[in-house]
Amino acid sequence: MLNAIGLDERQESAYRALVALGAAEVRDLAHRLALPEPETERTLRRLEAQGLAAQSSYRTGRWVAAPPAVALGALLTQQRHELEQAELAAALLAEEYRAEAAAQPEVHDLLEVVTGASAVAHRFRQLQLGAAEEVCALVTGRPVVVTGAENDAEERAAERGVAYRVVVEREVLEGPDGVADVASALRRDERVRVVDRVPTKLVVADRSLAMVPLTGRGAEPAALVVHASGLLESLTGLFEAVWRDAVPLRMGAADGPPVEEPGAGPDATDLEVLSLLLAGMTDASVAKQLDLGLRTVQRRVKGLMELAGVTTRLQLGWHAYERGWVTR
Repeated sequence: MLNAIGLDERQESAYRALVALGAAEVRDLAHRLALPEPETERTLRRLEAQGLAAQSSYRTGRWVAAPPAVALGALLTQQRHELEQAELAAALLAEEYRAEAAAQPEVHDLLEVVTGASAVAHRFRQLQLGAAEEVCALVTGRPVVVTGAENDAEERAAERGVAYRVVVEREVLEGPDGVADVASALRRDERVRVVDRVPTKLVVADRSLAMVPLTGRGAEPAALVVHASGLLESLTGLFEAVWRDAVPLRMGAADGPPVEEPGAGPDATDLEVLSLLLAGMTDASVAKQLDLGLRTVQRRVKGLMELAGVTTRLQLGWHAYERGWVTR
């Protein structure tokens, strides 16, 4: 937690141990941290240089922790100052960039070409971490640069209040971690829908910046970053069109339906089964993704049909919408 003010994991552990003990010798601290004594002493020296620890003036060989309110407060103040300076530098660079771009607006203002897997991944993270309100995305089943599990920027952005609307291909749900990734997104209050196939990979941040792939499969990864323009409006319109026709996904107990009578409605697993079936997955695929037996899935579908008072799965889908078991 203290890495934001310049402490690595080992230094933070040593400082926390000193705070808990009040004072300790290198040998005792090394034993507590499961580190060699020379490494423990080097860590203490680094803490001393940062004003977080000091050698005891009362007993040779013992180290004491500096009061957190004082020592950490000073580091936080310094960090805030450095961030303010960085923010000022960024503003000056942005102004310089705009002045330079004025001479060639057709290049600088509208389009930016990013080449190479590392550069594309970095720009993708920047788009999400720089978003203030909403990120919209079309996701294919075969990621080239960043997989769902690797996209930690999405979780960080969602945690600070950025809304996500995501349309995934059905192939995404059929992947090894597809349903688990979608369930995690829904728990973060993201809105997720599914279609047979999306027209292209796409991410739009705050309706002011978009990113689309520039190369076909097999070539070196490259992407086109589109700034405010008619092209950006077209890409945003493309997302909205796909979003309107996609099927909403509902997973987990938090999205449970309103129940007219206690125990009368489907449970969380029923809703997951129903949502994935409406997304176009087969009984076998649903069973595999939810780690259920095929007969269990079929038995739950039969139970839902009896609950809705219908005889076909087509009727079940209609009644599921009518009763609010799934989102329109």
